[in-house]
Amino acid sequence: MGDLNGRTRRRGEELTNAIYTAVLEEVAEVGVGRLTMDGIGRRAATARTTLYRRWSDPVEVLLDALYHMHPVEEPTPGADDLRGDLIRALQLMVTWALSPAGRAVAAILTDPKGAPQVSEALFERVFANRGGTFTSTVLRHYAERGHFPADLLTPVVVDIGEALVTKRLLDTGRPLAAAELEAIVDQAILPAIGLGRSRAPGI
Repeated sequence: MGDLNGRTRRRGEELTNAIYTAVLEEVAEVGVGRLTMDGIGRRAATARTTLYRRWSDPVEVLLDALYHMHPVEEPTPGADDLRGDLIRALQLMVTWALSPAGRAVAAILTDPKGAPQVSEALFERVFANRGGTFTSTVLRHYAERGHFPADLLTPVVVDIGEALVTKRLLDTGRPLAAAELEAIVDQAILPAIGLGRSRAPGI
């Protein structure tokens, strides 16, 4: 049943998902510095007052959407396929980077009018709370189970895979092929933790 404006009444998860989709599309189009409740409401076909019942400002809507849409890596429970888990983590990153959520994050990080606090909140409230970067969850999972010393997991090492994937995405504008992801794991991540391909668990 529609309301007086011809909109379909939506509640609960359906409405929330529509708002999340709207804020991601809006920030990708206008940037975080020009994000408004009015813009989100128009795109979601919902009243601004509805947004204010749950969120205090448009950045809160954005961060909430990114948190709920951020994928979480699930390493092999038996920790017996490090190479495979790393490749799958990078595949997950590529899929996410090309999704509306990934494009919204790119808009935040590259928006010259976006406040630095927004970028900081993104890392603190989304990435950290959802497991960090895409390979860090896998690497910590294996380090905790004694496959290599945990002190090898420096900030540089846990970011190597993501940095190389990001560079390739920027250079080519297309998803990375499986062979490219395998090369990043074999030639960069595994050597950085002292494991050649022949020594990695599960190989």
